[in-house]
Amino acid sequence: MFQAQVNRNKYLETSVQTATPAQLLIMLCDGAIRFCRAGIEGIHENNYEKANLNLCKVQNIISELSASLDRNIEVSQELSQLYEYFNYRLIEANTKKAAEPAEEVLGYLVEFKETWVEAAKKANAQAAGVVNG
Repeated sequence: MFQAQVNRNKYLETSVQTATPAQLLIMLCDGAIRFCRAGIEGIHENNYEKANLNLCKVQNIISELSASLDRNIEVSQELSQLYEYFNYRLIEANTKKAAEPAEEVLGYLVEFKETWVEAAKKANAQAAGVVNG
């Protein structure tokens, strides 16, 4: 059991170290989605420790996304405001022990991930065209 965990951690570490920026962003989205679902589940189960732990993990990921924004790019201001709103709603879900605000954020996170997956596909296609063209 312990060896399997060590191998998994090495795999994850290698995956992160070799990932492109787009892949890292998608990994962060995946984590945020997973933790958000677990937080909502905790609220529904009245397991507030589980809810708090997981909603705080989502907030940490959102804060990391916000901190990594390139403030010289125009869309960064809008993304920053969106991330701020996500964290506001997650705090609301956590303090009121209400699933609805976290469910709203979950919906946005799923859309956000889908957008980044499509953007990464287009960027890869363009890069392949440049290499092959």
